[in-house]
Amino acid sequence: MKVLLLKDPKDNESGPDPYVEELRLHGFEATLIPVLSFEFVSLRSLFEKITHPEDYGGLIFTSPRAVEAVKLCLAENDKNEVSVIGLIPQGEESGNAEKLAAFICSRESPDSSSPLLFPCGAIKREVLPKILREKSISMESLVVYQTAQHPAIKESLGSYFVQAGIPSSVTFFSPSGVKFCLGHIQALSGASIDHIKFAAIGPTTTEALTTEGIRVSCTAKNPTPQDLALGLKAALEL
Repeated sequence: MKVLLLKDPKDNESGPDPYVEELRLHGFEATLIPVLSFEFVSLRSLFEKITHPEDYGGLIFTSPRAVEAVKLCLAENDKNEVSVIGLIPQGEESGNAEKLAAFICSRESPDSSSPLLFPCGAIKREVLPKILREKSISMESLVVYQTAQHPAIKESLGSYFVQAGIPSSVTFFSPSGVKFCLGHIQALSGASIDHIKFAAIGPTTTEALTTEGIRVSCTAKNPTPQDLALGLKAALEL
């Protein structure tokens, strides 16, 4: 059964993408199509901040691109410093901004003199900053990347639909992916779009799809390959 994943391949490591591999184990033939491109900005400012850790109570990461920005700015300034960042994450099981905010609030003291540093994208939801402000948790945001449509997205989607036909399911991995891809998929699917089960990696992406009038058949319980596979099996009644 063919399913389409609108995401970048995994970074760095060799071997299959974990989503493709997990779905294969469950009997799916998954194809990845990158939908976003990124431009990193403010790396000098980020470098100055992260090289003074005594000024901050911690780092907040909500996207792989923010982690990549930290690696990149370290590499540009000190190539011996960045084979790995070496951070030990906490709260990675949160899955969305609300749960992450609750986790942070349970651990941080209000009105601390050392803010949390939040490297983020230019397009971000205000849920996390808003909750932390309301709880008097000090946080400093810094935009470190900008998101744009992948230059080859229209061509890539067109080639997929010509070669593979209408997929049984399409999974979106971000609201930006919905913004840049949904119109192309609707045009390529035509009347057959009613046969596609739409899935989302999390509640924020589900909200973006439903705002566009799309019925979401599956929202992964957690943003992991295993939970997406289980959700798609249930949605497609396998």
